[in-house]
Amino acid sequence: MASDNGFLSKLSSPARSALVHEGIDTLEKLSTYTEKEILKLHGVGPASLPTMRASLVEAGLSFKEK
Repeated sequence: MASDNGFLSKLSSPARSALVHEGIDTLEKLSTYTEKEILKLHGVGPASLPTMRASLVEAGLSFKEK
């Protein structure tokens, strides 16, 4: 599978920084978090979720369920 961290470039700078700071640099890592956990990260707002969701779906992944 090709590197999938290109999803980071689709996000705002604060959201991208928050994910990288948390060590989330691949969609596989992102898929181990719930949406609620991601929203708790400083710099990530609700407007970022649709972009993240779409990237996960394209890769056949999704956010972790509660």
